[in-house]
Amino acid sequence: MWDEADLIADGFERVHIELDWYDGPRAGIADLNGEPHYFDSDDCTLGGALEEYRVWPASTDAVALELEQWAIYVGWNQRYLAGEVGVDTHPGHGGVDKRYDELTALLAPYRQIPANARKLRAEVRFDQSDHYRIGGTNVWFRWHPGTDLDSGA
Repeated sequence: MWDEADLIADGFERVHIELDWYDGPRAGIADLNGEPHYFDSDDCTLGGALEEYRVWPASTDAVALELEQWAIYVGWNQRYLAGEVGVDTHPGHGGVDKRYDELTALLAPYRQIPANARKLRAEVRFDQSDHYRIGGTNVWFRWHPGTDLDSGA
């Protein structure tokens, strides 16, 4: 666990929203050069020092919708951790939360990986806060060039 000020000083950027987790962040929205970008990886080999992601800009509209859906998820997760609800009430199951379902449909086009998505590698660190919270996650990325030798990071 790292201190937020140290992470920023070391060039790490915040992961705002986590859309998928499998032994580490697989998809979501994170800053890249201070701007929100979607990231996605289907590489489940994990364990390397740097994970490879496809990365593309997230529009202001997409970020607003994602933050609204994230807030619904975080609220559910807090109730789940408190033992107030079961896993069967997870809003991602569909048919549980009408607005969550509407947002899933609205966000589908934004979440499609474009052909021009950059391939970057990310070094992952965690801060000392709660993993899931309205203000984001406790995950931070420091971006590095990916296999396509994109050096724009």
